[in-house]
Formats: sequence, structure tokens, C-alpha cells
Amino acid sequence: MFRISSKNLARASALTIAALTSTSVLAHPGHPDSLMSASMSFGAGFSHPFSGVDHLLAMLAVGLWAAQNKRSAMWVLPLAFPLMMVVGALLAFAGLSIPAAETGIAASVAVLGLLIAFAVRMPLWASTVVVSLFAVFHGYAHGSELPHGSSAALYGAGFVLATALLHAAGLGIGLFAGKQMADKLVRIGGVGIAAVGVYLLAAA
Repeated sequence: MFRISSKNLARASALTIAALTSTSVLAHPGHPDSLMSASMSFGAGFSHPFSGVDHLLAMLAVGLWAAQNKRSAMWVLPLAFPLMMVVGALLAFAGLSIPAAETGIAASVAVLGLLIAFAVRMPLWASTVVVSLFAVFHGYAHGSELPHGSSAALYGAGFVLATALLHAAGLGIGLFAGKQMADKLVRIGGVGIAAVGVYLLAAA
């Protein structure tokens, strides 16, 4: 079976982010206004996942669920979500419309919370499909709120990095809880996440 180490995965992620950011930064080297615009674009993207409880909880939930599934899911799910978020963002940048995107985002919080609450384990391909589908909705929402005049590449790099950090936080909590025999607390947290998702669905 093909495997990738966490060290190589971290290096690949860093290279991806660097590639996304370098094009826009190098387009106008040494220009103060360009540097300021680049910083604002990246900052806007980085802050966006933290701007709503729906994005925040869904991204933490992906890490938590990945920790529950263990093995390959621990790196496949946190990698699939940001990649498919980029796809969703590109759809928004292209001016395409995804119907009921907000409902899909709310559903992601509810469903992921329930998956954690019941410690559901799926085949890797199935869990990847679930996570990827929800990621497209989140990416579309990020992309549709691209600030006017911002660099799409830097904005995208910002929200991808923030998402990766939230996944890592959820994964870390899940792994720590597993080692401390606190799996029930994680499942209770899943119930709370699901409850927020149901509330968001009702309000959508």
C-alpha cells in the first residue's frame, strides 16, 4: 500500500502554499502597495474560516473524525478537505453558482457532529467522499466572499492554511483524548457540534 509520512505531507503542504503565494508576490517585487495588498489578501483569506461558527466547527470536526477513524484517514481526510475547498472556491471565482450552499454548510456541521457522536467508521473512500462533498460547499462560500481587488491566489492560500490548522487542532484533540481514554468526551463534543448544525439548518 502506498503510504506517505507526516513529514513529507507537511513539506508538500508547505510547497503548495508557497507556490500559491509566490506568483502574486513576485508579480510586483519591491512595490510597497503590492506588498500591502498581498498581506491584506492573505489575511482576509486566513481569517475567513474563523469568521463563522459553521466553518470553524466543521473544520475541527474533520480533524476529530479523522482521529476516530485512525490509520490512513488521519492524513487523507485533512488533506482531501482543503483540496476540495479549492475546487469550490474556483467555482465561485469563475462565477458559477452552487444552489443551497449555506444549507450544505449547515448540513456539514450537523452530519460531521453526528458521525463523531456515534463514532461512525466508514471505508476510507466513503469517508473521503463525505468530507470532499462538504468541502466544496465551504470552499464555494470562501470564494464567493473574495474581497474586491484581492489576489485570489493569496486569499486562497490564507484560507487553506487556516483550514489546515483547524484540522490539525481537531486531530490533535482527538488523538490526545484517545490516549487519555476520553473518547466519550469527544463523542459528547460531537453531539454539541451536531446540535449547532441542526440549529444552523433550521435557520438556513
